[in-house]
Amino acid sequence: MPGSSNDSSPDLIGVRHKPVIHLCHQIGQVPEVAPDWLTANELERYSGLSETRAAEFLTSRWLIRQALSRASFTEPDQCWPTEGRPTTAAIPKGWHISLSHSHGLSACSTQYGSALGIDIEPSKRHPQWQKVANRWFSPIEQEWLFQEDDAHMFLRAWTLKEAWLKATGRGIAGNLQSLEIRRDFELYGDQPDDHWQACAFYTEGFLCSLVFRQTEGGHFGTWPTITLLEPPPEDYSLSVAEPLDTHWEPMFQRRISSKRG
Repeated sequence: MPGSSNDSSPDLIGVRHKPVIHLCHQIGQVPEVAPDWLTANELERYSGLSETRAAEFLTSRWLIRQALSRASFTEPDQCWPTEGRPTTAAIPKGWHISLSHSHGLSACSTQYGSALGIDIEPSKRHPQWQKVANRWFSPIEQEWLFQEDDAHMFLRAWTLKEAWLKATGRGIAGNLQSLEIRRDFELYGDQPDDHWQACAFYTEGFLCSLVFRQTEGGHFGTWPTITLLEPPPEDYSLSVAEPLDTHWEPMFQRRISSKRG
């Protein structure tokens, strides 16, 4: 059923047994002086970006710290990701991270002790998807997608594949068929166990897909906590961000079974 929340504090019950998603809108500008909370590696990357990319980069790194803070009950300035692609937290230890940003919205998903991946796309996007499906999707996927002939169906499949690759730590090249999506979004992956799950929902005009490996103590069918945070301040300071009213509409949840013939 549709959800709506305005949480003022992290979920105390089961916070380590299910993923959490935080969203925020980008402000589209950069400060005159780079924030002092950037690590040396982040500062080096930031200094070489155009203004648009720099604003996106700062927002995502700001959101990582806000998300980790709310999930782990740690102050934002005491949270930061590992160097390079941010898939885990350096501090606090044990947390996995996934980022996605598109058309002014950033998303950060976190989970303790187990990998996950998130991908977002504007829900009104109408891509020229047929060439992509012909080149990169399996014959089974092509058959039902071309029968449906629906750009939104393709976007659902594409974001699931992107989220799967992030969760399993791989790039797009040569790996898009490692998750096969069959009619009615029956999912089969190339991982050896059946502890993987996927869910998709609409929020803020975006389609959001999340793939995660269920942690010990977790349960299939529980939706992640989804919170929209206020945008970063103009100086990107790490004061605790306040939650805003968050409205979301669930689409589906699925188990990801081990791939079969």
